[in-house]
Amino acid sequence: MSPAGGEYPRGCGRAEWTVRVEVVGRTTVGTDVTARSYARGMARYVPEPDSPSLFDAAGSDGSGFVDDPSRPLADRLRPRALDDVVGQDQLLADDAPLGRMVASGRLSSIILWGPPGCGKTTIARLLADRTGLVFEQVSATFSGVADLRKVFTAAARRREIGQGTLLFVDEIHRFNRAQQDSFLPYVEDGTVVLVGATTENPSFELNGALLSRCQVMVLRRLDEAALTELLARAESLTGRSLALTEDARTALLSMADGDGRYLLGMVEQVLAAQDAGGPEPLDVEGLRGVIASRAPLYDKSHEEHYNLISALHKSMRGSDPDAALYWLARMLGGGEDPLYVARRLVRFASEDVGMADPAALQVTLAAWDAYERLGSPEGELAIAQAVVYLATAPKSIAVYRGYGRAVRLARQTGSLVPPAHILNAPTRLMKELGYGEGYEYDPDTADGFSGADYLPDGVERQALYEPTANGHERRIRERLEYWEALRASKRGEGFGEGGDGRLGEGVASGLSQAGTET
Repeated sequence: MSPAGGEYPRGCGRAEWTVRVEVVGRTTVGTDVTARSYARGMARYVPEPDSPSLFDAAGSDGSGFVDDPSRPLADRLRPRALDDVVGQDQLLADDAPLGRMVASGRLSSIILWGPPGCGKTTIARLLADRTGLVFEQVSATFSGVADLRKVFTAAARRREIGQGTLLFVDEIHRFNRAQQDSFLPYVEDGTVVLVGATTENPSFELNGALLSRCQVMVLRRLDEAALTELLARAESLTGRSLALTEDARTALLSMADGDGRYLLGMVEQVLAAQDAGGPEPLDVEGLRGVIASRAPLYDKSHEEHYNLISALHKSMRGSDPDAALYWLARMLGGGEDPLYVARRLVRFASEDVGMADPAALQVTLAAWDAYERLGSPEGELAIAQAVVYLATAPKSIAVYRGYGRAVRLARQTGSLVPPAHILNAPTRLMKELGYGEGYEYDPDTADGFSGADYLPDGVERQALYEPTANGHERRIRERLEYWEALRASKRGEGFGEGGDGRLGEGVASGLSQAGTET
């Protein structure tokens, strides 16, 4: 034990490690220890400028990674320098945001947003190591405001002696608004440099005041090159090669799904299978027998949910059935409720296909009904069929836009009553008031079209629904143009050859053909 009661790092004698240890309520004097009060009496090791880092002190095999076979492989391969971190060059390169911060020696509070196993915790530790800050870590899952207050108190006392603190908060999105607010004064005055880690979209999960004081750094899921590098490091550190066929090695990288920690866990399982005397080399089928399949990264109520439904929607809108089927498979494979997808398809049929293919609405409702009758997995095929139908259907948002114009017009015009000629007159009084007077029954007219106005009196006639030339709407547009010409002719607006409101034979013949081709 150290003179202050704190343990020295594994493998370090007193002469090998120079630290400052902070202890509650008293100052410990010694040649190797400088102490200040600390809220809980727990030791915090702070390397002097010329002393080895925690990573160095833990022992290494000379390759730059700690070799202690009793520890998990992911921990043994944890990078000891920012240059060793794979797959995040967009943040850590010399000309990238974090690279520039480290070079300047001025670290700002940041939020690290990225999927599991991409290096958030490792980067936070290395930032503290490179900038000489005390590394404090709390988890939002297990900590509350009282725990944070103790950390802030200790950080303020360190600050009095010129020592900064990097506070790493894992899963910071799990803190509620009040807990997040507790960070604000300490981040504002520099008592702590906050590094928060989250797998959720910060704009949804963190309050605006905290976000305004932090820079959001987006980490990427590890690509194949980064995972391949991790696999090579694992084989180098263990001194063993994985007995896998080339296809199985490729499958292993795919099964990691961008998660470096998960990849290294699978490497340990494969090595354990080799130690147990299993068949070598393992092919893809053998690999799947050793490693249980992993549930895809998908959260039905958060970021990935909205990302994938957006991808499905836009793929259908872009008339790409292949991409649409892929995103559907991703959603259903991740555990999404098929009925949620069915509801979105019905909406898409009305909003994005509309009258360009009126049958789309019937198809989506039938798919919904089929799934409710069959369930999974058989009913999922009906949903897939509807997805393909929508992706390959002609598109039109004319109904969507027309309804929007109608809503705005209705708000502008208030509570105007319908014109009297289209009101029913079931009583004598209503007839005397002119209800129903002048109404023409359209089917009884020569053209099956009276040309009457149906908007309120005083509301100028305007085109709310403007059909496109796509799909079925091309015929609808021709029919509306025919009726508009008839309306003008019945009002004597010069459409007739003699200007008397009657259609000439040529015009009438052409319009009649357009009107009857449905």
